[in-house]
Amino acid sequence: MAGSFYVRYGKRIFDLIFGFLGFVLISPLLLMISLWILIGEGRPILFLHERMGKNFQKFNLIKFRTMIKNADRMGPQVTGGNDARISNLGQHLRRLKLDELPQLINVLKGEMSIVGPRPEVEQYVDQFKPEYQKVLKIKPGITDFAAIEFRKEQEILKEYEDINTAYITKILPRKLELYQIYMREISLLTDLKIIFRTLRSIL
Repeated sequence: MAGSFYVRYGKRIFDLIFGFLGFVLISPLLLMISLWILIGEGRPILFLHERMGKNFQKFNLIKFRTMIKNADRMGPQVTGGNDARISNLGQHLRRLKLDELPQLINVLKGEMSIVGPRPEVEQYVDQFKPEYQKVLKIKPGITDFAAIEFRKEQEILKEYEDINTAYITKILPRKLELYQIYMREISLLTDLKIIFRTLRSIL
């Protein structure tokens, strides 16, 4: 793996510094979104969803709730753009990726990195176990090459009748290719480049 010194030591320092600064800077926005959800949709404000982390250790991914209550029990683990489970407010949060902001808490807790392969649910990890044996040698992240390329994943999936099968056969294999590219190129410069490209794609 490229950049092994950075992976072992520098990446965690990077995550702590930028995770803390980011959390402090956006705390007013976090509060505003929380109140928005509370008033418009009620509780809970946050959505915890179990994902597979480094070395297959499970953790609860933290996001702002964008779907109706108990939506994860009412359909597939992935969502298309026309998924009726997504609230009107949730559509706006997802479009701007604001629902992902609470994952800075996962970063500060040491469960995720700011940059790294996106965390996946166990159901899909099991479908590609050999590939994830390599990918999960590092912590999953908030953004990466795949998150940028599939920023409009919901729009892609809504073209398919069976979005679960489409995700497994069309999207996830490509994501795994991009995860491998990141792991070969991992470095401070690569992480900064990905963060810049992520912000540019959102703005």
